[in-house]
Amino acid sequence: MARMELELEKVQCPYCWEEIELQLDLSAGSQSYTEDCHVCCQPILVHLTVDEDTGRFEVSADAENE
Repeated sequence: MARMELELEKVQCPYCWEEIELQLDLSAGSQSYTEDCHVCCQPILVHLTVDEDTGRFEVSADAENE
């Protein structure tokens, strides 16, 4: 069974510009998914890129409605 690798990362909401904290599951690899902003409830498209060799990752947040 795969072990979850959770990381907390702060991103800026593309709607209200507030900084929010996302909990990322690095063990699932690179992915894109929608998560609502914890402040304004708008849908954010989260892009997570995981380098499986080094364990490094990048995350970005874009407006889903654009």
